[in-house]
Amino acid sequence: MKEPAVNSENEELSEVERTASADEATPAPTKPSRPAEIPEKFWDPEAGTVRVDALLRSYLELERKLGRSLPQPEGPDDAAARERLLAALGRPARPEDYTIETRSELLAPDPDLNARLHAAGFTQSQVQLVYDLAAERLLPMVARLSEEAEVSRQVERLATHFGGHDRWREVAREIKTWARANLEPEVYEALASSYQGVLALHWMMRSSEPELLGRAEDTSGQLDEQTLDRMVRDPRYWRDRDPNFIARVTEGFKSLYGD
Repeated sequence: MKEPAVNSENEELSEVERTASADEATPAPTKPSRPAEIPEKFWDPEAGTVRVDALLRSYLELERKLGRSLPQPEGPDDAAARERLLAALGRPARPEDYTIETRSELLAPDPDLNARLHAAGFTQSQVQLVYDLAAERLLPMVARLSEEAEVSRQVERLATHFGGHDRWREVAREIKTWARANLEPEVYEALASSYQGVLALHWMMRSSEPELLGRAEDTSGQLDEQTLDRMVRDPRYWRDRDPNFIARVTEGFKSLYGD
């Protein structure tokens, strides 16, 4: 009757041994290693997690340091704190202390402007940016407007000289056609850019016509239709009313078309 009890005890011992062996064979879970982006002082190697208390202490210390380096005004009347804050951001103590590099002699530092920028709290780099933008954007605009105004003034003078805008447009076309046939492009562009230059072009065009007309008379004995048309548009015909010139035009039309 006792043998079964012995067998039962043996079976229980065997089961315990198998469980212990299984526990020894199962490896213990490993703890996470510290990620590279987390500093060592914020990592708890025992728990394998971030140390929240250390992270919080560092944040509070950083906040205290920022509060000391950038003093915030407590209100609109806290002028002393505002001055300290602007000085920490880079605004000089006085407007005269701005160091400004200008790209053009037209943009020399302006004391009144600098005083206004200083009062508005502009730092050294911000004031320099104002002058840089003026050179980059405003100067080309001013130059373009000035050029357009000068062109308009020159056109008005030419229109007055030639007897009105309609007549000036006609003369301008004639000058351009003649210049393309007789002058280098760069010479024409240089002369056509000013009032005196245009008058010089007109004088050269008129001076060349009698020679051309003379050659036409010498070779053919009469003026052709193109030459007569050019003579009619000559100021000696319509403006100066030169009797000899008018007589030549009249005779030319008579010879070409009859009485």
